[in-house]
Formats: sequence, C-alpha cells, structure tokens
Amino acid sequence: MLDAGGTLAAMATAQRTPVAVEERPPEAPAPASRPPQSMRLMVGLAAGHSVKHFYQQTLLLLLPHIKDALLLSDVAAGGIIGVRAAAMGAMNIPAGMFTDMFRSRVGLMLAGSMGCLAFGYAAVGLASNYWFVLVAVAVAGAGTSMWHAPAFTELAVRYPERRAFAIAAHRSGGSIGDSTAPFVVGVLLGGVSFAGLQWGGFDWRTVALLHVGPALLTGFVILARFKSAEQAGQMSLQLREYLATARPLFSNVTVLALVAVTALRGMAHLSFAAFLVLYMSEDLGYSDVAVGFHLGLLTLLGILAGPVMGAVSDRIGRRPVILFGLTTMTVLIFAFLWVDAGVGLTITLALLGIVLFSVNSIMMAAAMESVAGGSEGSAVAMLFTGGAIVGAISPVVAGAINAQWDFHGVVVYAGCIAALAAFIAAIAPMTVRASVDEA
Repeated sequence: MLDAGGTLAAMATAQRTPVAVEERPPEAPAPASRPPQSMRLMVGLAAGHSVKHFYQQTLLLLLPHIKDALLLSDVAAGGIIGVRAAAMGAMNIPAGMFTDMFRSRVGLMLAGSMGCLAFGYAAVGLASNYWFVLVAVAVAGAGTSMWHAPAFTELAVRYPERRAFAIAAHRSGGSIGDSTAPFVVGVLLGGVSFAGLQWGGFDWRTVALLHVGPALLTGFVILARFKSAEQAGQMSLQLREYLATARPLFSNVTVLALVAVTALRGMAHLSFAAFLVLYMSEDLGYSDVAVGFHLGLLTLLGILAGPVMGAVSDRIGRRPVILFGLTTMTVLIFAFLWVDAGVGLTITLALLGIVLFSVNSIMMAAAMESVAGGSEGSAVAMLFTGGAIVGAISPVVAGAINAQWDFHGVVVYAGCIAALAAFIAAIAPMTVRASVDEA
C-alpha cells in the first residue's frame, strides 16, 4: 500500500497563495540550489522499505496457519487483517507530526519502525490465543506505518532536484519486498522437493520468529549509518503550525472525495487478498509455495506498471488514469466468478497486479495538487489514515460473507466496492491549485 503521513510538509519553503485552476498535469518544480547528494541514502532507504513491505506481506501467508492453529472463524481471521489495517492508519498522522517536530530524530524513528516489526512478529510467534495475536499484529502494523513519514520527508529534503526519481525508487523498493515475500515465505512454510532433496519447511510460529533477527539487524544498521538532513537548515514545524495546515483540508472537496475513493479501494483490496489466500489454501488445496507464488503476482507486474501509469497521468491528467485503474480493477475482480482455478486464475491475478497498487500513487498526487503549498503532507496523512481506518472494517465483513456464501460472495462484495470507488472518482472534482509567490 502507498504511505505517508505529514511526510512532505518540509517541501514547501515559502508561503504561497492558492488559486484554483482547471485540471491539468502538474508543472515541474523549479530546481533547488543544493549541493548534489550521494545515491547511498536513496538506495539505503529503498532497501529498508523493501524489508518493511516484505514483513507486511508475510502476515497474509501466515493467516491460514494461524486460523487453523487457533480454530478461528472466517470473521475472526478477517479481524486479524482489520486490526493491522487500523493500526497502520492510526499511526500515519502521529508519525508525520513527530517527523516534522523532531527532525533530529528521523533515524531513531526509522529504527523504531524496525523495532516494532521485530517485537510484533516475536509476539505472533509466541501467541497462545487470538487476543494476543491481535495485539501483536497491531504493533507490527504501527511499525510499518512509522517508516513512511520520516523516509518520504528525508527524500524530499535530501533530493530536491531528483525528488520524483527518489520517491519512485523508494516505491520500487517496497514493491520488490511485496513481490519477493510470498515466494520466500511460501518456501519457508511449504518446504522444497527438488532433485531428490526433500525438506518439509518450518512451522508457522518458527517462520514468524525468523523475522525478528533481520528486523533488529536492519534497525541497528540504520542507527549506525543514518545521518539526518536536519543539519541542512530544514525548518521544523511546531504543533500549532502543523495543525493549522491540516484544518482547511476538511473543507476541500477534492481531498474528501479522494479519501472516500482510497478507503473504498482499500476495502476491496484487503478483503479480496485476505480471503483469496484462504480460498487457495482451503478450497483449492494449494501448497504454501503455490499460494505464495499467486499472491506475489498481485504486485509483481506493478513494479513496472506504476511508473508507466504515473508518467501517463503527468501528460494527460490524473482522472483518466485513476478511472482506468479502478475500472480495470473492478472488471478483473468480478472475473474471478468465472476464472476461479487453474491457469485462468493465475493469468487474472497477474493482470490485476498491474493496477491494484499502481493507482494509489496517482491518487496521492491528485490529493497533493489540490491543496495549498505547505499542506501536501497533511493531505497525504488524511488520505491514508482515513482510508486505512475505514478499510479496516472490510475484512471482518468479508469474513461473514465468506462464511455464508464462500469466496464467490467475497468476490461480489469486493467488486461492488471497487465499482463504487470508480464511480466516485468519475464524478469527484479534481482541481489543481497553482501557486504564486506573495508580493
């Protein structure tokens, strides 16, 4: 999922007066006069983002095993994904505020993100009951969102002349983690049988505990190597200033509409992905390796499709590309009513992976372009916090539907929600606000 919260507030360095204009692609920012920065930080943050997304995907692979071990209902299994989504959404705004207010502690926040992931997966591996699992996934979920605010802000500050490239590289790192985790975790859970080698894999608790060490190691590397950009003279925001930038967003029709669209897209995605995993494991009898392979398809093609769709939206505007992504997502979700097994399932999942995540970055750009300079980060925080909290309810609802009407019922539910998101995107105002310097 895209992510930031209060993360780009440092991008505005002068007060500007907003003037509404017609929808159009954004103009390229004027180059800033800063010394060139090494690629080392960009690559390092992208690598950390990949680790974070790897952990984010792991929970979906563990879900069928947790459900079986704790004898959970479909509703309870959906609740695990819902609690994680709520924790992720709730962390966005606090993380953005702390990033802006304590610029000298950015490295500590990034390390704290990894610490939460390590603690969360340790607790998952040791959990003896359902409520313990919920607390554990909430901690891990908060850790995933804690990464975005400081990372995106640091990229904006350190690479003003290559900002788009830096953020795209960061997103690519996350997509790599999303795509590799299902394959790796699938093998860890399911084992391998190749050229006479037989290995049955690990228990799900062991797999969860194996995630503790790499997260802690990544956190220690961040603390040892990271140097924040606050020494570059970047001004931090006080709490009153931060809240002042967010207040006008609650009357911005474009932002509110995009919050609704993002929430609906997230509801459809979370419900579909969670019960797709259970459907492949329980109904189709796929091995852990096969489940991981198919789940990886939901993000694999998006690694290249995301930048392409973003470039197209820069040329023709945001709305046509958002509509294309959401409409295609709707059609392909409904297609699972007919292609629910075999090669057809595999191909349809790969095609869905082209648009499932790619449309998120374009909606984020549309929200940022609709607000006055200096409140871009608050707009992103509102977008993803509102979307995640509302979307957290959806997996629980989908669990009740799955218990009554099986996976095809979940497909209809997710498809209808995606269609509603596309409809709102078609009629919502999407204005771009130009800025002029005050005299």
